[in-house]
Amino acid sequence: MSHGIAIGKVSEGSGVKIPTIRYYEQIGLLPAPPRTEGGRRTYDHKDIERLSFIRHSRELGFDIDQIQTLLALQDRPDQSCADADAIAKARLAEVARKIASLTALQAELKRMVEGCSHGRVETCRVIEILADHDKCKHHQQAN
Repeated sequence: MSHGIAIGKVSEGSGVKIPTIRYYEQIGLLPAPPRTEGGRRTYDHKDIERLSFIRHSRELGFDIDQIQTLLALQDRPDQSCADADAIAKARLAEVARKIASLTALQAELKRMVEGCSHGRVETCRVIEILADHDKCKHHQQAN
């Protein structure tokens, strides 16, 4: 009988929910663990570390394929880190694009709100801009 760590404790230690742990096993991010005679999964501390790595990667917005590549690199520490660097740079560029888009959106919403005279709906700048997409600077910048 194995004396490994139960899935509940692994979940607590890694911050990854039990169904997600099973999903990561199913898609190959986490190796299938040995099982007890009763069929229960048993893990070790390396599994907790791997799940923590995956959780942190997901929090930073890396997708499953990127995480798979990063885990493969982690499993071969003698390799060049060029691929890991390229993945991180691509993610950084994606975040920068999203920030630029959100900044433009924020500016447009601010312009709408500041244009509000708090009068009647018939003269409301917010309603006017929403009704006529051509008056939206955010729309003009996106095209």
